[in-house]
Amino acid sequence: MGAVGTSTDGTAGERRQLINVAYRLLGSLAESEDAVQEAYARWYALPRSRRDEIASPGAWLTTVTGRVCLDVLGSARTRHERYVGAWLPDPLPDHAEWDHGHGTDLADQMVLDESVTMAFLVVLESMTPAERVAFVLHDVFRYPFAEIAGILDRTPAACKQLAASARRRARVARAPVTAAGQADVVRHVKEAWETKDIAALVDLLDPAAVMTADGGGMVGTVLRPIEGGARIAQYMVAIADKAPGLELLERSVNGVPGLVAQRAGAVMTVASFDVADGRVTRIWAVRNPEKLRPWVRAG
Repeated sequence: MGAVGTSTDGTAGERRQLINVAYRLLGSLAESEDAVQEAYARWYALPRSRRDEIASPGAWLTTVTGRVCLDVLGSARTRHERYVGAWLPDPLPDHAEWDHGHGTDLADQMVLDESVTMAFLVVLESMTPAERVAFVLHDVFRYPFAEIAGILDRTPAACKQLAASARRRARVARAPVTAAGQADVVRHVKEAWETKDIAALVDLLDPAAVMTADGGGMVGTVLRPIEGGARIAQYMVAIADKAPGLELLERSVNGVPGLVAQRAGAVMTVASFDVADGRVTRIWAVRNPEKLRPWVRAG
């Protein structure tokens, strides 16, 4: 048997699609890879005669990946409750602008669109596992409810209701501003942060803005969200005071303009933003080193 996901039996080309499905369902690159590996392992565990009978290996693999992800989602809530501080999805770099030297990394296989923005993924976290599977597979990947029913072990009508319920939750995630509009705001935040201009930061932050940081207990950061533009501005300046030599880079994060903070060439934080009416409403700052591995540059 060849390496998982690299065979010549027609299934190898499905890996990228499966990784994209799994990441949107789980928000974790490591867990997504494990789910896809498990799907391929089950595929190769089938007798060759059984594999030959399956008309669409891709559909079979998607079904199994979906079931594995459903099981993971079922235990994720408990694991996230034990997580030190806030848990955020893994941030994704744009391989076209962030050369980390690992062209086969999972992050390089991601299709960056509105379904992987941090704002959207955070909304997905509020859904039940079944809602998330039904919604992602149908609304994002256009799988028919008849196929989703086989994953969730429910009727197509029940799956349709789950997707509708999830859709109502997703409506709270507004349509993002244009990339150019967000880039302008993020650039101004960068400039104000670099000059430690609290007044400028306050003007750029919505009064009700919220900042959430994920350090995973591995690095120092706030354990609870910071609420209020003024408090966030003060915190950002305090960080700049405590970290001399911190360099801010404007980079795409999950497909939209964001910031990468590095020190002596090492990435310390990846920040994603939600912007409305020219002001930042949400900041998601990922500092957990395990989640920043795709951001490590070659050499």
